[in-house]
Order: sequence, then structure tokens, then C-alpha cells
Amino acid sequence: MTKRLLTKKEQDQLKKNPYVKSVSDKAITYTDEFKRHFIVGNERGQLPRDIFEAAGLSEELIGLDRIKTAGKRWRAAYRKSGVEGLQDNRKMSLGRPSKREWTLEEKIARLEAKNRLLQAENELLKKNGFTRKADEESVTIETKIKFELIYGAIKKYKLKRMVSYLCELMGVSRSGYYNYFNEQSTQNRANQDAADEVVKAIILKAYHFRGRKKGARQIKMTLQNQYGITYNLKRIRRIMKKYEIICPICKTSPARRMAKATKEHRTCQNQLNRNFKQGVAGKVLLTDITYLTYRGGKRAYLSTIKDAETNEILAYDVSDSLSLDIALDTVKKLKKHKHLAKDAFIHSDQGFHYTSPIYQALVKKMSLGQSMSRRRNCWDNAPQESFFGHFKDETTIKNCETLEEVKQEIKSYMTYYNPYRGQWNLKKLPPAKYRQQLQQVA
Repeated sequence: MTKRLLTKKEQDQLKKNPYVKSVSDKAITYTDEFKRHFIVGNERGQLPRDIFEAAGLSEELIGLDRIKTAGKRWRAAYRKSGVEGLQDNRKMSLGRPSKREWTLEEKIARLEAKNRLLQAENELLKKNGFTRKADEESVTIETKIKFELIYGAIKKYKLKRMVSYLCELMGVSRSGYYNYFNEQSTQNRANQDAADEVVKAIILKAYHFRGRKKGARQIKMTLQNQYGITYNLKRIRRIMKKYEIICPICKTSPARRMAKATKEHRTCQNQLNRNFKQGVAGKVLLTDITYLTYRGGKRAYLSTIKDAETNEILAYDVSDSLSLDIALDTVKKLKKHKHLAKDAFIHSDQGFHYTSPIYQALVKKMSLGQSMSRRRNCWDNAPQESFFGHFKDETTIKNCETLEEVKQEIKSYMTYYNPYRGQWNLKKLPPAKYRQQLQQVA
């Protein structure tokens, strides 16, 4: 205890502090709530002086010695007896401990209560991701989940008058805890869940539209284009997260992102130079071939030609062979498209199909120019690579038994892709409708 006595003015000021239970000229008795608050803050690395200062108990008012001795005494009591050691068990009238000896049943009850509190404390700290090591990452969980954990711990371990301490332990407010469990809040959550169920049904309708998997943006565009319903993208993502509506996503390879071409040799000049969007439908045509694996480890190959401006698939061909014919047949199917620009050209990588004299002669015969990416640089044909990525995510090729089933699945997807699959960067329209808009403007 410090030798400095508290003045009458200081005592009056301290009595107004909610964390002070009683005060005299020599001593200050703090509330159990403040002691628990101190231990939690100190465990998290806060200095005793800062904790007292934040509680309105400044060093100038009570003295540094009182802060040091109180902190030292509470830490020792907490190490020895846990939270129970912080409780003030003195009789308020006499100020001295009871001389009555506890019965065996009372001792057992106190020990059981202490054990339940320690179990609840350990469980909550574990679930809250709390750690004393500064170099370890903590897990962040939602506030409402913390309220549920506290409520569950109190009910499970039959704790009494521990809400304030457990809220402090979990880093949430006591008033927030009680507000969360009052009747009005419970009713509001029930109403929100009911409304979310309605939205969930609508989102699932778009999610399963034409049997194709969709992410949040695809769902938003499908709702808008097919059902005339406009939902905020954040709302769709919230509902998908809440009800675990998951769509697989094709992740970009870091190697592709970092890759840069270093060799200048090319069979044909790169006329495109990644200028994919030139404002004219049917001018920039992108082509490539990808492999598809289906049941039994068998492979099929898909060749496509894509309009870079509208993202529309103008022609495609499927084969079980990588022969030159797959590229030739794809180009021949361009004849049915009358909207191709006079200065249209087809862009590809430097694969053997596209460097073949037979292929180049066919391209020239169809009055098309030819352009090629730099070697080992997939980004020069990025939109075509992106299409293949989404295609593999949204189809069920792996479940096909035969090549004929693969062709049927691809045909079904192409029937869906051009007229129905909205695209974020095409004003949320499908490729075919976007092309029609461009033609009307022109």
C-alpha cells in the first residue's frame, strides 16, 4: 500500500468511477469486473498504466505505486485461482473473512463451479483464436458467432454472473450480447432468415438455369436477362455464402501471369498486339485448341474460333485426334457468318496447325488475314484461353462415357453460351445480343 493518502476531493472523484467499489483515505476497492477487465487487457499486451488510464484511474489521481501493487496482486491471484481469485469474497459489513468452515458439499460445489468456469474460458479462448504469442495469427470470427459461443458456454457449464467477464474475454460488448438475445432482435433475425430463404430460391433458379454452373456475377446477369430481376451483387454473394452455394472457379496460374516472351521469331507477324477490342464485330478472330479428358482417361480435342469483340463462338469442331483436319474444319465453318469485317484476321499461337502451309492457304482463300502470338506467351491470346477455362468449369465433360457424349455436351453448352450466358464486360448481355446491339449502332 502506498504511503500517500487520498484527499477528500480525490475520494469524491473516485467514488464516481464505475470501477471503484469503495474508497478511503488509504485504500481503494475495485469492482470484480475491473479486475477481470485488467487481466484480459494485460494478457493481450496492454500495460497496467494504460488500462487504469483508460478506466479513468490516472497515475496522477491514485499514484503509480497503487497501480503496480494492484496489478501484481491480481496477476498472482489469477495465476493461482483463475477468475475466481479475482472475486471479492469479504463481508462488506465487517471487512474480514468468515470464520465458519465450509461443509464438504460446499467445497465440492465451489470446486465444480471453478472447474466449469475454467473449462468455459479455455473453450472460448480456443474458438476465438486467442494466443499469447505475438508472431502467431489470430482467427477473426463474426460478432454474432461470439455471442452464440458465450451463450452456449454459459448454458453448457451452468455459469452465473459471468456474462461481463466472458464478453470481455471474447472482445464484444455486454450490451450487444443482451441486445442480440432480446425478443425483438430474435424476431428480426427470424424475419431476415425468412426473406433470405425467398431470395435463395430465386438465386438457385438462376444458378441451375439451363443446367450450367454459375458464380455470383453470372447469377446476377442471368436474373437480369432471363427473369427481369435485379439484385445487388453483394446480396447475391451474401446469400451464396450463407447457404453454401458454391461454383468452382478456374484460378489463374502465377506462371502465366509472370511469363514474358523473350524470343522474337514468329511465323506470321503479330498484328493484334493484344488490342482485342477494336469496336467492330467480326474483325478480330481468335482461335486455339484445347484437350478434354473424359471417363477412362480418354481424350478429345476442341477447336474454337472466337470473336474478340463480342466473345461469341463463331465456329468449333470436336475430334479425338490432333490432326490438321480439326483446325481446317473449324475455319471452314466460318463461311456461314456473313457479318465478318472486310479486314478480318484470325489470330492464333504458333502451333503446327497454324504454321502449316495448307492451313495458311485456306485462311488466305477465305480472304482472312493471319496473326500469331509470340512464342510461349499465352497472354497474346488471353480471351481465348479464358473461354477454355470457363468452359471446363461449367461443363461435365469428365462424366461423359463416349466421344459422342462429349460432342453432345459441347453442343449443349454452345447452345447456351452464345444466346444466354451473360458476360460482365458486355454490359451484362450474352454475346449474341451484344453483337446485335453493335450492329444496330453501326
